[in-house]
Parts: sequence; C-alpha cells; structure tokens
Amino acid sequence: MKFLDMNTWPRREHFEVYSGFDYPHFNITGEVDVSLFKHATQVKSLSLTLSITYVLAGAANSIPEFRYRIREERVVVHDVVHPSITILLDDETFSYCTIPYLDGFEDFISSGTQIVEEIKSNPILEDEPGQDDLLFMTSIPWVSFTGFMHPIHMSPADSVPRIAWGRIYELGQSSRMPLSVQGHHGLMDGLHVGRYFESVQAMLDDPMSIIR
Repeated sequence: MKFLDMNTWPRREHFEVYSGFDYPHFNITGEVDVSLFKHATQVKSLSLTLSITYVLAGAANSIPEFRYRIREERVVVHDVVHPSITILLDDETFSYCTIPYLDGFEDFISSGTQIVEEIKSNPILEDEPGQDDLLFMTSIPWVSFTGFMHPIHMSPADSVPRIAWGRIYELGQSSRMPLSVQGHHGLMDGLHVGRYFESVQAMLDDPMSIIR
C-alpha cells in the first residue's frame, strides 16, 4: 500500500472536481459471454458463484484504478483488493462475506468455500472498521438486469467499487450474463471500466488458463 503522489497525478483536477459532487459515483452495465467459462465450471463441478467472483476480482486487481481509495483528501493505492460478496441465508436475508483474493484459482475456491460455510453459521453485516481494500460484490441470479444502483455512504464519500452480476440467459448458442460496475468518478472513468470489461471477457474466454 502507498499514497498516490497527488502533485504528479494526471487526474488530480478530475479528482478535485468530482470530489465536490453530491453523488460522485457512476455506473456502467453491460453483458459478458460466459459460455465457455460456465461449461468449464460445470465439467469440474465447481461453484459458479465463487468462480465468477475470482474472475471479477482478478480483473479488478489488474487495473490500478480499481485499487485506488480515498482517505480524507488523499488517494491510497492498495497492492491487492479483496472481494466482499453477499451470501443468501436460509431465512432469505443475507450476510457480507469477505474472501481474501489469492492468485491461485484452486486456493481461492478452497478458501472461499470454507469461509462461506463459516459465514452462513455466523452472518455479519459489517466490514472491519476502516478497511477499504475491498470490492463490494453481489449477485442477482433472479434477474437479467439492464441497470443497477448500489447504496453508498455520502459523507465521507465511499470510494470502494461496486460490482454486480445477474441471471445468466441463453442467446442463440451463447450464455450471456449482465455485469454492472459502479465507481467513484474522481478515481476512474469509463475508459477504466471499459478495460475492466475487456479483462473480464478475456478471462472468461480462456477458462482453462484459470481452471487447471
């Protein structure tokens, strides 16, 4: 972790402008093709939710802007950020569940499976105080949505990116999944979200490079 040098950061003016907005977040929703990836997880009998979480977290970690966080009037750059997902409980409420991001897919799935089971027995609705090296994620498997909005704190402005994915549906010979990305406009632009979608799709198109 380190602090960004605000004096040499090309986006400093953009950061200052959008930090003054009442609602500085923006959201882009699109679709990704999960045909090959979904099939690969089925063949290996893997959790599709945890497998998708790994891909979405890996793509985010590959783009520096997704690891930027605002602390007071400065910007910190994390080395790694971790997915904090929502888990549906038996009583139809949900719990937060943070899974440490690991480069190795098998290690991540193994660790994530254990953590999810533990959280189901001891649900929580809060993260560690002051922890911002997270990616807030949620899945909405009942709806192939075309737009999405997350709740955020306004004061101080929350700078953790939000990522959501919806119900996979069939279109011709392909399986499509809606994907929503919400970020603080002082830290990232549509360019960075576009790169994120490209990175996600590249990983989904080559599942065997991930699932060995």
